Amino acid sequence: MFNPTIAGITLRALLGRKRAFLLAIPGAVLLIITIALKADNNASTSWPAEVLGRVGFSALLPLTALIVGTSVLGAEIDDSSILHLLATPVSRQSIIFTKTTIAAAVTLLFAAIPEYVAGVIATGTAGSFAAGLGIGAVLGSIVYSAVFVLISAITRHPVAFALAYIAVWEGLVTNLVSGAKYLSAEQYSLGLANAIAKNKALDAHLTATTAVILAAIATAGAVAYAGTRLRSFRLTGDA
Repeated sequence: MFNPTIAGITLRALLGRKRAFLLAIPGAVLLIITIALKADNNASTSWPAEVLGRVGFSALLPLTALIVGTSVLGAEIDDSSILHLLATPVSRQSIIFTKTTIAAAVTLLFAAIPEYVAGVIATGTAGSFAAGLGIGAVLGSIVYSAVFVLISAITRHPVAFALAYIAVWEGLVTNLVSGAKYLSAEQYSLGLANAIAKNKALDAHLTATTAVILAAIATAGAVAYAGTRLRSFRLTGDA
C-alpha cells in the first residue's frame, strides 16, 4: 500500500526550498511563548495546560496539518501534475495512503514534537504531562492529515474548505453542540493527551479509548473515501 517512490517525491516537494523553514515557524512561536511564560514568575500554575492545550491543539496542530495536508495532493491537482501520476499503474488507494502517511509524518515533525518539547520546558521534566501532549499531538497529526488530504481530493479549493473546517466545525460547532465532540479531531487529541497527562485544564471531553477508536474510524474512512474520489478523477483533470 505504501509506495516509497511517491513518498520520496512528496517529501522532497514538501521540504524543498524554504518550505521547511516556514513550517518550523509556528512550532518556534509556541516554544518562544512557553519559554516566556516559564520565565514569568507571575504566571498562574495552570498555564501549561491552558496555553499548550489551546495554542498547541487548537492552532499549531491543525494549521500545520492544513498546510501540509492540502499540499501533498492539492498542489498536484491544481497544476494538473497529478495526471502524470494517475497515468501510472499505481493504485489510487496507494497514492492516497502514501501521501497521507507523509503528511502525518511531516505534521508530527513540525507540530507534535514542538508540542512535546514545550511540555518539557513548561514542567521542567519529560514526565507524563509532556508525554501526554506529544502522544495526543501524534494522534491529531494522523487524523487531521487524513481529513485534509480527503478535502484536497474532493475540492479544487482545499485551503479554504480546510480553514472553514477548523474555524467553523472545530472552533465553533464542537464548543456549542456536545455531540459534535465525537466527530472532532481536536477532541480525539485532547482525550488521549489528558488520559496520559491527567490534567483537567486540557478541557478534554473524551476518554482515551473512545478517542483512539473514533480517530481510527475517522482516519480509515477519510483515506478510503479519498481513494474513491481519486479513482473517479478523469484524465481531463476534472474530479
